Amino acid sequence: MEENNKFLVPMAIVVAGGLIAGAVYFGGKTPTTNNQQPTTDQIQVAPVTEKDHILGSRNAKIIIVEYSDTECPFCKVFHATMKEIVQSYNGKVAWVYRHLPIVQLHSKAPKEAEAAECVANIAGNQAFWTYLDLIFEKTNSNDSLDPAELPKLATSIGVSEQAFSDCLNSGKFGESVQKSVEEGYKSGARGTPYSLVLNQKGEVKTTINGAEPLANVKAKLDALLR
Repeated sequence: MEENNKFLVPMAIVVAGGLIAGAVYFGGKTPTTNNQQPTTDQIQVAPVTEKDHILGSRNAKIIIVEYSDTECPFCKVFHATMKEIVQSYNGKVAWVYRHLPIVQLHSKAPKEAEAAECVANIAGNQAFWTYLDLIFEKTNSNDSLDPAELPKLATSIGVSEQAFSDCLNSGKFGESVQKSVEEGYKSGARGTPYSLVLNQKGEVKTTINGAEPLANVKAKLDALLR
């Protein structure tokens, strides 16, 4: 991905195992040695299935698959943008949320992703979205959310604290969150938020790189809906 893209924000240098890796971020990102993003016809995205968390109709003309990190400040901004998109397109656009916590920057994000999966497992898809909204509302990003808040947020929407704690402590969703991360990178993610815009056939028509402004996102969608 080109460094002069205005949605790419230089964020940090990640030091790991004594090796220093130069990292380019848009949102809150992971280090990469390849800044070239694949073209849409080269992107391999995991198909949307009943296991996905989707807001809107599965039969929508356009489905936006977002890879996101709950402690990424740009993801927090884009979360509000995506809520506006789904509401304003009256069933034409649906939103799939997938986890891509960047542990190098946000050590708390993987557990928050697991917490959201626990809520979904216990209380269903709508509860997942409500809980996700609460996490983004509560955190100030960059690992600022106290883990003690996770069960409190769950109980605030009617989820059993015992069931939630048992699920989260078991780590039962750690593997699925990691799988989502791996799929995100395979689909071309170089940071978060990273979104793929699919048609009804599941074909990638365009991408949304970083927290693009609402007007930019609408322009891309309108061009596909003509």
